[in-house]
Amino acid sequence: MMTTATGPVEGYQQVAPTVTRDGDVATIDCHGVYYRQMNEAIRGAFADGVKTVKLQGVNGQRYIGNAITGNDLRIEIDGVPGGDMAMFMNGPVIVTSGNAQDGVANTMNAGTVYINGDAGDVLGYGMRGGKVFVKGDVGYRIGIHMKAFENLIPKVVCGGNARDFFGEYMAGGVLVLLGYHTQFDDQPLVGSFCGAGMHGGVIYLRGSVETWQVGKECGIFTADDEDMKVLRPLVEEYATAFGFDADEIMSQPFTKLVPVSHRPYGKLYAPM
Repeated sequence: MMTTATGPVEGYQQVAPTVTRDGDVATIDCHGVYYRQMNEAIRGAFADGVKTVKLQGVNGQRYIGNAITGNDLRIEIDGVPGGDMAMFMNGPVIVTSGNAQDGVANTMNAGTVYINGDAGDVLGYGMRGGKVFVKGDVGYRIGIHMKAFENLIPKVVCGGNARDFFGEYMAGGVLVLLGYHTQFDDQPLVGSFCGAGMHGGVIYLRGSVETWQVGKECGIFTADDEDMKVLRPLVEEYATAFGFDADEIMSQPFTKLVPVSHRPYGKLYAPM
């Protein structure tokens, strides 16, 4: 018989966390606090005029920053946030002290996320705007279904290596993989099926990629001077955020992947 969890998991208390305030900065003690109460405290702090929320002792609590709106708001996370951080977010800045779990920036509209470590799978799923910077490695299906509309162009920069399906079904935006800060030096920059089903946007890979790794929907090119104008500010922001040398990163050639069709699977589902 299938059961559904309706309350906090063992070790987490369904009580309001301790919140201390100093001016426009609030510190929330998240040790052992269930994610619902933690997120209620975050929203309450912003509603009371706080501009920066510092979360201490985060250990897998999910949905941090979800649907929060405000270009002058900031969340600093000490610990490892759980799934779907920054989902539907509209403007704030989120900074983690280390790794992040799956689903970061799911359908995010605006804002910036800095992850001072590695990130899990499906980062940037359906992302519609804003920027995400990951210091290290990322998992599977990064940037899947990313899209762009008018002046909303989502951008994701991953500093390490990536697994399979990087940029799968990508419809817009800019997805960058640097292979610069990785714990997997003995593995390929990116896995298989990179850009599979891609029909919009652009992928930049620092280094080369084999044709068998790339979806047949993509054309493989060497990034030119115009591409460098797109890459340079993103790499500079990545380097500034994590303490690296932008010129050193940019000293290596980049490969550019773009779709060869806006309807890669059109013939499979409808007559042409």
